[in-house]
Amino acid sequence: MPTIDQLEAFVTAAQSGSFSAAARRLGKAQSAVSTAVSNLELDSCVELFDRSSRNPVLTQAGESLLEYAQTVLHSQHEFRVHASALSESEETTLCLAIEQSISGRHIFSTLHEFERSFPHVQLELLDPGGSDVAELIRSNRADIGMMLEREHYPQGFSFRGVGYSGVIAVARNDHPLVGKQPLSHARLRAHRQLVTRSLDLADRSHERHMLSPKVWLSESPYIILELLCSGLGWGFLHRAVVQEKLESGELVALKLAYQQTDSLQGVDVVWTENRQLGPAGSWLLEQLCKLTL
Repeated sequence: MPTIDQLEAFVTAAQSGSFSAAARRLGKAQSAVSTAVSNLELDSCVELFDRSSRNPVLTQAGESLLEYAQTVLHSQHEFRVHASALSESEETTLCLAIEQSISGRHIFSTLHEFERSFPHVQLELLDPGGSDVAELIRSNRADIGMMLEREHYPQGFSFRGVGYSGVIAVARNDHPLVGKQPLSHARLRAHRQLVTRSLDLADRSHERHMLSPKVWLSESPYIILELLCSGLGWGFLHRAVVQEKLESGELVALKLAYQQTDSLQGVDVVWTENRQLGPAGSWLLEQLCKLTL
């Protein structure tokens, strides 16, 4: 069974071009490096270097096995770093939940910096429907969340407002409402409204956006988007969700007689005081709280 020292000597010699150069890089005697490689060849029954010239040259078998040896050494390094993180109480996994109506593009630069700062932390991203981020945080399924603001959060929650998301009324370009703009409440109520709601039946926050007595409901704004594109009704959606369809002309932003601008809904970063974040989680939370949407 090859040892780490043997593999390290093999890889370093291959990269350095000689046993003497490898010995200098490893801080060992040349004889120790040469012996380690020879023992590796004996153990594996394969000649790794052609020693007929002044400097050893990888054989075809050596070239083939070099990548495998490098992979083993890399895995060993990953193991050591991971163990070090555990000993220093750095979390190894982290979960961030972002409500579907919020565009994730606002945090891409933050995630790139997170990857550079904490390369060995596994990050999981969830995209729950309306108001379901809070439940994921409460149940410890997620560590940090980004969600549309709520009037009340569960006990023990903390939150920080980081901006706003515009909500607009939309319908397919050939929907009957398109030709009757600007639209009154009465005209909107005469047609089926497509509404996003939470999976939590106790959460009735969606009702503040309901105008029509004829409604279809979904927890996913993207299912609502598909229904809108099929012409099955009109609805209020966040601009981040519908922007592409607006630009293509498939959907139309409806002009409302009683409202001249987008309705704005706050976006909060949320977490619970009942769960202690490690260095990676604390860093990510701090950076998310600095966002301006």
